[in-house]
Amino acid sequence: MRLFVRSLQFRISWIYILISILGIGVTGSVLYAGISRVVLQESVDSSQMAISKGGTYIVMYLDRLEVLAKTLADNPQTKRTLASKDKTGEQDVLISIDNVRKTDPFIKSIIVIGKDGYVLSNEKSLNMTRSSNMMKEPWYAAAVHSRVPALTSARMQNFSMNKTDWVISMSQEIRDDSGRNLGVVLLDVEYKGFEDYLNKLNLGNEGYVYILNDQNEVVYNKDVSYYTDPAKRQRLIALKEGPQGYDKEQNRLVYQTRLEGTDWTLVGVSSLDGLRQVRVQLQRTFLMIAAALLVLILLTSPWIAKGITRPVRRLESAMQQVQGGLLAIRVPETGVTEVQGLARHFNVMVQEIRQLLKDKEAKEQALRLHELSVLHSQINPHFLYNTLDTIVWMAEFQDMDRVIATTKALAEFFQLSLSGGSEFTTIEKELAHVSQYLFIQKERYGDKLSYEISSDSSVKEITIPKLILQPLAENALYHGIREKSGPGQIEIRCGKTEDGRIEFIVKDDGAGFDPARLGQISGSSRLGGVGIRNVDERLKLYYGPHYGIELHSSPGKGTEVTISIPDPQNKKGELEL
Repeated sequence: MRLFVRSLQFRISWIYILISILGIGVTGSVLYAGISRVVLQESVDSSQMAISKGGTYIVMYLDRLEVLAKTLADNPQTKRTLASKDKTGEQDVLISIDNVRKTDPFIKSIIVIGKDGYVLSNEKSLNMTRSSNMMKEPWYAAAVHSRVPALTSARMQNFSMNKTDWVISMSQEIRDDSGRNLGVVLLDVEYKGFEDYLNKLNLGNEGYVYILNDQNEVVYNKDVSYYTDPAKRQRLIALKEGPQGYDKEQNRLVYQTRLEGTDWTLVGVSSLDGLRQVRVQLQRTFLMIAAALLVLILLTSPWIAKGITRPVRRLESAMQQVQGGLLAIRVPETGVTEVQGLARHFNVMVQEIRQLLKDKEAKEQALRLHELSVLHSQINPHFLYNTLDTIVWMAEFQDMDRVIATTKALAEFFQLSLSGGSEFTTIEKELAHVSQYLFIQKERYGDKLSYEISSDSSVKEITIPKLILQPLAENALYHGIREKSGPGQIEIRCGKTEDGRIEFIVKDDGAGFDPARLGQISGSSRLGGVGIRNVDERLKLYYGPHYGIELHSSPGKGTEVTISIPDPQNKKGELEL
């Protein structure tokens, strides 16, 4: 018994069982957490969409009512009727009112009232105060100066708790051609038109929506008591002003949306009942699957362990020889099926190791070239779009000289960029390339940008990787000069250093930044992402980790980027390809 416990087969069996149990537990937990997150996100998205959809419906409906009110207010017949002393055209205005009411069954009343107290409406008896000078009436003045929809009409003096009497009131001032007030159109819509739709939103068994205005007065709530109970209304205000989003402890979502064109805020609370049910079902399913897998593992582990140990013993000697460096060995493919398979795979493995060693140098070379090609292809294409847009703008203003100059610069820019498909160019051509780029940008930004390019004549014919200066000039322009309040300058210099290097300096007097916030260049999205990171990685691939980019900057004082590469004339510049 002791020998069996110490045997490889026994240990493999128990390790297999323990690893399988751990794997089932981890996999189940990960799957449960992942699926729960997906279901949670779908539930949150669905609830947010329902709340947003409710808000969109209300905004669209209010916009439609505003259009109807404006149609009556801008009707020439309405203006003539209110402006004339004999009020001719009254019947035509009433017909227009009736036609507008027929477009929406929830429109309860439409009132056209002149500034002298003259009234046209579909209502027979009106509950409003009138006078010969309506601007003295508070409700009339409020209707003139406000287009924000309100619960109940401004002309109603008392607010009843009977929902059948509630309306949403819209007002639109009527003006003559000189802009003087002629009257007001009041459009009252039954509260039921909003309530029926909001009550149908699917936010779970305990979910609900409500609307508050900027004075935190209740505009809508399914429960009427919230309109008069200060304590309940305070709970709605606390929800509105409290944290938004998913509340894990209460398993609910709080989401609000501002209703455009109003002083209303729609707040939705979803109870996410479906999420709770899905989680319970997931737990039951995973427990059943885990139990079945555990039984299967306990039954099969001895056989699996036995099948593993047999080929291990047979191949141990051959593995030791391979470990010693003997790659010419070949194991006979004899014995039971398992051993034959292991022997065959072992032989294939040894053969592939030999082949991999032979191909190592060639594959490393191909991999590096591929990396260079990928990095090179990441150059930002938006410059082309912006340049073409600038040329179109010049053409629209018939500035043909600038169109021709900019187009020629763009053609030369891309000719230098392509450089016959080569990965390399000379320093002279690289400086010409960035010069064309800055010329084009100068045409675009005008006096906002100036630039200066200088170089040592002794380095012009030296070969370097192409497209290393243009991304840095682009970064200086977009993150330095463009963010500066006044005009700015970009300076590009090239020359040799005393320690056997060639140095490029791209300097701007733009906005600058705090280097402490930058971190490593490869991790900075602040400096154009593809820009500096691309150039730095390409230079390190060509010349090694000791070369590349250094960056110095301070807020308000500009940025200086230095490129350092070896000088081939000092026998330090051979490409490390």
